This record gives sequence, C-alpha cells and structure tokens, in this order.
Amino acid sequence: MIDEVLKKTTNVFKKIIEDHWDIFKEKHHSFDTPQYSDVIEKMLNCGMEHGGYTEYRCCDCGQGVKRIPFSCKSGFCLSCCKVYVDEVVSQISKVLHVGMRYRHVVLTIPQQLRIYFYKDRHECSLLSLFMRAGYACVEDAVSRMVKRKVKVGCVVVVQTHGRSGSYNPHLHIIMSSGGIDENNKVWKELRSVNYDTMHKKWQYHLLKLMREWDKSKEMNSLIDTLYKQYPRGFVANASKGEAPQKAGGLARYLAKYVASPPISVRRIMRYDGEKVTYKYKDHKTKKEKVETVDAETFVGRMVQHIMPKGFQRIRYYGLQATKTFEKWKEIIEYSLNNIKSSSDGTYEIVESKNYRERYKDGCGKDPLICSHCGKEMVLWEIWHPKYGVIYSEEKEIKRGKYGVA
Repeated sequence: MIDEVLKKTTNVFKKIIEDHWDIFKEKHHSFDTPQYSDVIEKMLNCGMEHGGYTEYRCCDCGQGVKRIPFSCKSGFCLSCCKVYVDEVVSQISKVLHVGMRYRHVVLTIPQQLRIYFYKDRHECSLLSLFMRAGYACVEDAVSRMVKRKVKVGCVVVVQTHGRSGSYNPHLHIIMSSGGIDENNKVWKELRSVNYDTMHKKWQYHLLKLMREWDKSKEMNSLIDTLYKQYPRGFVANASKGEAPQKAGGLARYLAKYVASPPISVRRIMRYDGEKVTYKYKDHKTKKEKVETVDAETFVGRMVQHIMPKGFQRIRYYGLQATKTFEKWKEIIEYSLNNIKSSSDGTYEIVESKNYRERYKDGCGKDPLICSHCGKEMVLWEIWHPKYGVIYSEEKEIKRGKYGVA
C-alpha cells in the first residue's frame, strides 16, 4: 500500500535525491563529477524561480504578472519527462518513410558482460559501438532472411536500466521491414522474421565487438564460455508483432524508451527519509515485485544511468540516416506503393509543443491570459541565475523599441 504522506508528495523522487545526493557522492567519488552533478543540480532547481524564470506582464491593466520557472528538460527529471517525450516524438516522426512497415526488436546482453559497460559509463565509447553493432546485426540478419544483401533502416535507442534500476544495457530497435538491394536499386520486403537467425547474428556481432574491445585472454575465455552457454544466441526479447503504423503512434512507441527515466513516481511506494520501497515487474516471473533498500542505494541505482553530456541515446542508421534519407526516399516510396501489405496514408510530422500549448492541453486554460482583464500578457523579463537579466522589455522600451524614447 502506498504511504498516505507519499500520496501528497508531487515529486518524491526529487526529495530522495535532494536528501541524499551530497552524502552519496562523498562516499562514492567517481560520481562527484560534472557528468552527474550538473544533471542533479538542474533537476533539483527545475521549476524553482532561483533556477531562472521567464516573466510575463499585462500591459493593459498593469496587474497581471506571471513568472514561469525554467525547466531542466532532462530525461532524468520526472517533472520534465512529458516535455522530453514531446521533443523526441517530433524528432523521430520527421525521419519515417511513407508507407514503411516497422518492427520492434530488443537486443540484450548476458549478465557477464554488463560490468564492461558499467566501467565505461563515464565515456560511453562502448555503448556507441554497441549501438552500431545492433544495426550491423539487424542488417546482416535481414539480408540472410531475404536471401540478398540489402541496406535496412534502423532507429536505435540504448537503455542502461533494468526494471529494478540495475545496470543492464540493452537496445530497442525499430527496424524497416525489408531493405534495398543497392546494386539493383530495388526494395526487398521482409514478410516474416526468423528470430533464430536474429538470435545467432546478435551473438556473433556482440561477441565480435567485445573481442575487439578487449583483446585479453580473460575476454577470449569468457567469449568461448558464452558461445557454449548460449548455443541459441543472445536475443532475449523480440516483439513478434509490428510497431504502430502511424507516425504519431510509432514515434511515441519508441520515445517512451529513450525518454523514460529509471523509475516513475507511481512505482515509489514509500519513503521514510532513510529507506525507499518501490515496485517493478520482474522480467523472469512476470509478476510484480516489491523491494526496500536504503536511500543511498536507491540514489546509486538511479544516478548510474546518467549519460555523459552530448551522448546521443537515439541514433539513425542505413535508410533512416539523415545523410541517405533523401537518396533512397523515392525508391522506397515507389516500391512500397506496389506492395499490398504496406500501410495506407501518409505519415504526418508531429510538431513539439511549447509550454503554453502543453498548459492549455492539461488545464484547458491559457496561462498567458491576464486573470484580471482577460488580455494577453507580454514577455517582460528573462532572468538566468548565472547570466542575470537576459532580456528586459522595460529596457527595450527605454531604448525606443516602439518609437518612443
């Protein structure tokens, strides 16, 4: 049962981090770096005026004033997830091919290899190679299935957290249901997926990557062991259905993986200042599991998934890559128009929403309409904690912005 006090807490996740972050990083110095501290600081200041704000005022009655605190726009912040998801949805929807059928594949790794990714979490060089290996695997597997070497399209998303918050790197891939024979410039449709082939190909490409990453005798020995231990390959999860056909649905389907934080507020059942109780669906038993850990352990499980600044968790390969998207667009559209199984209609571009639009959608009110006179308020000031006043309408007026000095 969820604690009654917790029900009243709008962001217990932020409270847990705020209470224990300083103590945690003092004990674990590898986390006392800008990679983690900058994200945590932004998250803790998210929605607070001292973290910066935009101010609007009513110039008609002079009474309406509204300050909108800056949001951190971080995927780690539970308050900003909706904003982050909207931006990712818009981004993905712009790189989808008209009429293309897509499939969802999840590529996982054996537990014995997770430690190598964890040790590289400050650089994430191995994760970058991991994502490219996922694309190489899919292209190799599809070529085998259609019995012709083809170029496929992949949107690859990397996740490092398991359902319990453990460090468990895996890939979510939206793959084109077919590919282009580059020599003959023709499309080859993938009617069905042979998952045994996908499993074996993933084992080959992942272990090839690990052998090249670590040339030690220990790694060679581990790879030999893994081939024997997993004779049928590594893919533990593969969606045998198809991903949603419409751009909006498909984009949101994938965005939930790239934009989701390690946990959601509804999964945190209790926090008493020292211990955290949370629930998750166990992958093996498929049943809900409840776990109680000390707060510092919980903080560690969450912050270990913060990526280095600039790391791209979503990448586009092959037919989805921006450099080749236009090159193959006409061939794909022409070929798919002749395939009955292709989806009907045209993909739409899903535009991201700003604060005003999201507020209106959620509350049914326009936040920039003066509550006193009903007129629209104007941008008056933008203040940043580091740079001070970035914009001032008052100063602009004094400078003669409207023709009056």
